[in-house]
Amino acid sequence: MALLNQMKMTVLAKSGNESFIRSTVAAFCVPLNPTLEVINDIKTAVSEAVTNVIVHAYDEPEKNFIFVETELFDGYASIIVGDAGRGIRDVEEAMRPMFTSKPDKERSGMGFTFMQTFTDELIVESAEGAGTTVKMKKYITKTERSAENGGP
Repeated sequence: MALLNQMKMTVLAKSGNESFIRSTVAAFCVPLNPTLEVINDIKTAVSEAVTNVIVHAYDEPEKNFIFVETELFDGYASIIVGDAGRGIRDVEEAMRPMFTSKPDKERSGMGFTFMQTFTDELIVESAEGAGTTVKMKKYITKTERSAENGGP
């Protein structure tokens, strides 16, 4: 599929920037004509990915960065959220529902589960001491848009 548009941003890993990133990515996806439900799914998944960076990636998140890349293709959005933080020792374990590396901080351990639920594809790549990259894909097909609008 041909790339329709691309956006990259680097933002300080401050909790106050989570809503900015979530809203910016969702607004960038609007040219694909998603439903409100799809926009909300994107916002939820991005919010979880960004929150994971803020909570888990860095000892001093407000002095470090979140890297976000969004690419639009005909029919889907590709969203990457990454960091250059501590990384994840065992990605498979971290992706299990209810697993948290910060039980003392009352974390639910559902971040990756939410990302999987609200996207169509999720890939998590990480290396200890080198950061984590979360790649999400959300499909927004013309066929779905036409069916919802009663068109051909």
